[in-house]
Amino acid sequence: MFHLLKSSSVALCVLRVSVVIFLCVLFYLSIFIALNPALPYIECIMELHTGPCTVRSWQWSDRDSLVRNANNRKIWINVRDRFPYPYRNDDADRWLAFARSMRPETNFAIAVEGKAVGGIGFALQEDVNRISAEIGYWLGEEFWGKGITTAALRAVTDYAFANFNLCRLYASVFEWNRASCRVLEKAGYICDGTMKQSAIKDGRTIDQFLFAITRGQG
Repeated sequence: MFHLLKSSSVALCVLRVSVVIFLCVLFYLSIFIALNPALPYIECIMELHTGPCTVRSWQWSDRDSLVRNANNRKIWINVRDRFPYPYRNDDADRWLAFARSMRPETNFAIAVEGKAVGGIGFALQEDVNRISAEIGYWLGEEFWGKGITTAALRAVTDYAFANFNLCRLYASVFEWNRASCRVLEKAGYICDGTMKQSAIKDGRTIDQFLFAITRGQG
């Protein structure tokens, strides 16, 4: 009996040590991966083919193309101030780290011929507004007027309704951004109204148009 108890105690100690070693290895491996983001692994989590573009997960290899297309005052003037201008390499690094770490994944690259030339995503709302999400997007100037943003918006709208418990997607547009209004209308969004003097951009207090689409509407 003594030998059986002794053997059980040894086995239990070995098991405990093994668990501790495994957890330590897992911990240090996670640190190593975090400090080496360029390590090869399956990059794409989500990918939607739309015709003129592909909407997909952000990749570390998108950095140069992201900076090249995002560093444009004509884009900055139509988006929130958290979108930086000038747009530099460290801005891209911060964005890619953020977008790739989000779970669930709700921010995606708009890619043309494999290159990230824009972005699109939606912000899930909370509490009583949890059945809604705010959608937003931008596209490099070189690719304007080619139906790319409309195609991406339609694809992500369908994706959001299919994969999340949402009843409504909405977007706010600065008063001077008529092109974005047309994109939303082509994608099936309806203007719910004008939010008077609701935002400040580039030192100006401005109106915003509120567009929305509900599940099954499109």
